[in-house]
Amino acid sequence: MIDNFSNSQIVRKEVIATRGGVVAAQHRRAAEVGAAVLEAGGDAVDAAVATSFALGVVEPWMSGPTAGGAMVVWRAKEARAQVVNFGCRSPRELNPADYPLSGSGKSSDLFPWPAVIEDRNVMGATAVAVPGVVSGMGLAHKHFGRMPWRDLVMPAAKLADEGLIVDWYTSLVIGANARVLARDPDCAALFLEDGQWPIAGDWTALNDRHLNQKAFAQTLLQIAESGPETFYAGDVAQALVRDVRAKGGCLSLEDLANYQAEMVDPLTIDYRGGRVFATPGLTGGPTFGKALELLARELSPTKGSPGAATYAGFARALQAAFKLRFENMGDHESPKAPGCTTHFSIVDRHGNMCSVTQTLLSIFGSRVVSPSTGLLLNNGIMWFDPEPGKANSLAPNKRCLANYCPVIGEDDTGRTFAIGASGGRKILGSVMQLSSFIMDHGLNLEQAFNQPRIDVSGGNNVIADRTLTPDIVSALGQVMPVVQARRNPYPYAFACPAGVMREGDMNTGCTEIMSPYGDAVREGQSSD
Repeated sequence: MIDNFSNSQIVRKEVIATRGGVVAAQHRRAAEVGAAVLEAGGDAVDAAVATSFALGVVEPWMSGPTAGGAMVVWRAKEARAQVVNFGCRSPRELNPADYPLSGSGKSSDLFPWPAVIEDRNVMGATAVAVPGVVSGMGLAHKHFGRMPWRDLVMPAAKLADEGLIVDWYTSLVIGANARVLARDPDCAALFLEDGQWPIAGDWTALNDRHLNQKAFAQTLLQIAESGPETFYAGDVAQALVRDVRAKGGCLSLEDLANYQAEMVDPLTIDYRGGRVFATPGLTGGPTFGKALELLARELSPTKGSPGAATYAGFARALQAAFKLRFENMGDHESPKAPGCTTHFSIVDRHGNMCSVTQTLLSIFGSRVVSPSTGLLLNNGIMWFDPEPGKANSLAPNKRCLANYCPVIGEDDTGRTFAIGASGGRKILGSVMQLSSFIMDHGLNLEQAFNQPRIDVSGGNNVIADRTLTPDIVSALGQVMPVVQARRNPYPYAFACPAGVMREGDMNTGCTEIMSPYGDAVREGQSSD
């Protein structure tokens, strides 16, 4: 395949160590919000709450209050990890018979399920699942937070009141999805201009266009003032349910009132004299653990840059781990699909850490906006197989099976790290490789994030970074057919990770090198 990208261009991200806290997120503005909380005396969980809500404003197509996800928390003083699970659920009134198969091929979105009539499980209010982010952040804050809840949500409300600037990347993301965004009048009113792609401006012009997120700002203000409960049993809940049901969905006040995030023990995976803590249950965590178990047998590591044996070991371990996942958990997501997810990692000055992934599932979720709340809604119903009789078949009041895989690890030298990624099924392999770069090869965070990766996520090929050397590509070809791809800013051929590391009393952070928005912000670092 011929492309038109420069072969001489080199892209890197620099990592700067600090004794203060660090927030690494897929959008710098949200990372700045979290870093400001650390500077004000908040801990890692406080910063996570603030970053979570801010990301919903500046990356509305990725996550927000109607998303689901999970958080791994590391308490340095106790040397203990815990998981806050806030995954989505299907509504109690959901009737699988309302999602009849069309009999005409596969779904056109993330999962190659049998197609459903009118894509009712993919787009529209019928695709909306019970959201968990607000409950998850509330639970984490209740147990670990130090700052007042209001002080953590208000920065996001202020960002929404200003409105997201429509720059080149926002225009690109909206333009690439303009056709489906136009289907819902409220979604079109928020993201499009007269039903058209909102252009950022002439290529030499200064940009002053902003999305109108005033309704979203008012919702965030209510959540800040009244606490997370208002989202599940207060005015916000009533407005959200009214809007969803008016558009044909079955989300109910009972669904919201009975939703509760849960705090559970993590999967603890012993590896190379260290250990990794991952999310249990219907997440990418169990498959990640299996992949590390297989990698321990496949690879005899050596310190320094990974070579052909390492990458071939990655491919074999991931190929086997995904085979087991499909057989036992029923996940058949398309390996080509990017997903609509965001990840951020935080370390504070005391060494406490958070690794947080949250998602609307598809990009722009269900492509439906609740006009009363200004919230873009998830399409979590698409996580379920619409074909009956399967392990992951659609059913009422059922937890969704997801791929997110936030982890916290500790290597044999005592370094701790928090890593996760966005990118659908590509997440798991990315997190495994970054963990291996650190634990098997002794790389620091900057070296690990700039190191080329591969993707093996259940397809018939291994996707290899085009900068990998010929001997590595040859070794991969002995495992399975190889397709080479570049790391691009859009769309991503590989996952989009964010991570932090602590070594001694020094902290570092880094994000995917090709992410134009992603950045690690240090406590006390001013906005550029």
